[in-house]
Amino acid sequence: MAAVTSKELVMVLDCADREALADFWSQALGYRITRTTPPYTALTDPEGCGPELLLQQVPEPKQGKNRMHLDLRVPAMEPALSRVVALGARVLRGPFDDAGCPTTVLADPEGNEFCLIVFESA
Repeated sequence: MAAVTSKELVMVLDCADREALADFWSQALGYRITRTTPPYTALTDPEGCGPELLLQQVPEPKQGKNRMHLDLRVPAMEPALSRVVALGARVLRGPFDDAGCPTTVLADPEGNEFCLIVFESA
């Protein structure tokens, strides 16, 4: 069987209110809202480097912990932590040391988990 090859990575996040999450995630990531075709809203990196984030409005509520989440690598925990909290995120755990990387686990306004991580490449 041939391998599936992908030229573009798109992250899809289910949500109840895609307009509210589009506002949160576009500001948190520095992305632009590039298209809206219900039930989808697409956010893209203005520099064309990062993957697209596609918000998909769904009728069912979020249940339990995300099986996959976003990690945002930041140069320093502050002011990134204060900034996303001011946008509507809430801290779930941390900051703490995760294998040598300062990490904070947060939830977006709908409860989707994501992490802020200070990661220094080798």
